[in-house]
Amino acid sequence: MTDNEGALFMGIHYDYKSTRGDKAMKKEAKRKARIEQRRAKRSSANPKESEKDIMHDINKPITLEDLTNPDKN
Repeated sequence: MTDNEGALFMGIHYDYKSTRGDKAMKKEAKRKARIEQRRAKRSSANPKESEKDIMHDINKPITLEDLTNPDKN
């Protein structure tokens, strides 16, 4: 603390408490944005409803062609 003509100053950190609420709100908004990005990335990476796995016919034997070329119908 310094004394400047009778007034006390707390130094460079005098406004810590006055900006604490703003910093907390910015931090919370940043955290929510990050969570929302992860949620959007996760939902686009796993489209469960749009794509269904096509299973091999269980009555037909699995051949080498089925294993090496899965796109063949």
